[in-house]
Amino acid sequence: MVLPEFADESPMQIFTVTQVTREIKDLLEEAFALIWVEGEISNFRIVHSGHAYFTLKDAHSQLRVVMFRSALRQLPFVPEAGMHVVVRGRLSVYEPRGEYQLLAELLEPRGIGALQLAYEQLKERLLQEGLFDEARKRPIPLVPQRIGIVTSPTGAAIRDIIHIVHRRRSHVHLYLFPVRVQGKEAAQEIAAGIAALNAFRPKLDVLIVGRGGGSLEDLWAFNEEVVARAIAASEIPVISAVGHEIDYTIADFVADLRAPTPSAAAELVVKSEEELRQQLAALLARMHTVVTHTVQRGRAALERLLASRPLREPQRMIYARQQQVDDLLLQLEKAWQNSFQERLKRLRQATKTLSRLNPRVRWQRQRAHLQTLQHRLETAMRGRLTLRWETLSGLTSTLNSLSPLAVLGRGYSICRDATTHGVIASTTAALPGQRVEVLLQDGELLCTVNHVQHKEVSNGELDLRTSAQAPRGDRGSAGNGGP
Repeated sequence: MVLPEFADESPMQIFTVTQVTREIKDLLEEAFALIWVEGEISNFRIVHSGHAYFTLKDAHSQLRVVMFRSALRQLPFVPEAGMHVVVRGRLSVYEPRGEYQLLAELLEPRGIGALQLAYEQLKERLLQEGLFDEARKRPIPLVPQRIGIVTSPTGAAIRDIIHIVHRRRSHVHLYLFPVRVQGKEAAQEIAAGIAALNAFRPKLDVLIVGRGGGSLEDLWAFNEEVVARAIAASEIPVISAVGHEIDYTIADFVADLRAPTPSAAAELVVKSEEELRQQLAALLARMHTVVTHTVQRGRAALERLLASRPLREPQRMIYARQQQVDDLLLQLEKAWQNSFQERLKRLRQATKTLSRLNPRVRWQRQRAHLQTLQHRLETAMRGRLTLRWETLSGLTSTLNSLSPLAVLGRGYSICRDATTHGVIASTTAALPGQRVEVLLQDGELLCTVNHVQHKEVSNGELDLRTSAQAPRGDRGSAGNGGP
């Protein structure tokens, strides 16, 4: 968000109400994308659309909350005014009124919020890892002989399992690994029991992991990650039997099969002899029906084949096929002749075309054309060279007339400093006693300046002034060297 600048040198930016509201909405949704808020429900109401609107307040402040119908349906209880709850959601702004509000996704009574949050987080993480996928779940053996049980040795769950299994089939062997099923150490013991029964020899057919009913805190050991990963790592199929039918734990999602109760787990894993007889009878009846229908369909197909004319009179089929072969041969011969005549015609036309386009004739014609072009090129080149030579001669004459050497040939000279070789163009640049070079047409003179005479124009009259004279006796004089 760009804030307005009030300095004199910066232009002031003006926002509309909508722009400000949207900026605030973006900031809130980015900063509070997921937030848990605790408070008391007030003014709870459900409108005709099925969405719930209420206020969450504490001793000093209040916050408007919206829970949409899809999230409201997931609640295991009915919210009421005065209920102390923890709400999970994200902050947003209702733009038409410019009010900020909490969009609730989850609502739970205060007291189980921390456990529920841990449950949801672990469940989501294991779901993303694929531990709940149906593809990794294994089938439970139909008639297991050795069943491992991980539960408390003193609870009602083990007594129910033993009673139901022995009532249904007395020759089934049960192997109990006693563990604590609630408390801080329970999860580690349950995981250790699953690993130990996997290492037991002879290998067990199936495992039952569970306990009787209780509160969320009592069942929490089966929501621990260590138990979930132990079930996922088990080589033996696992049946989860935790609590009552309405209780769901992480172990239920990871196990190969969920039983509503420990008693139901025993009934699922150990079929009674009567159930097995009924299943076997049903399978036999189904197999008999399938075999009977298959035989009937095969007999009907055989009868149709026996009644068909090709099998009763195969010679007719042979004659018909022979006649078709003769027709195909005649068509092939006719098509070959037509193709031959067409290709012969195309060959003759190509021969005539080739005769008209004799390469020798075309070569001679192109050669004559090339000679003509070569003659025209030579003529054009000679004309352009003559024109260029005349131009060059004129430029040479002009250059010679403008050459400094030509000026020197008319009696003029150039005076230069003997040391720096710079041209002396004014008497102000020469001093008495200075060594100078005087360039002539056929050479140069090395001279010494005896005196300098300046020419100045004052009031239209030429004024001659002479500087101090140098001692005479040096060779040459610079007074006559210039133009």
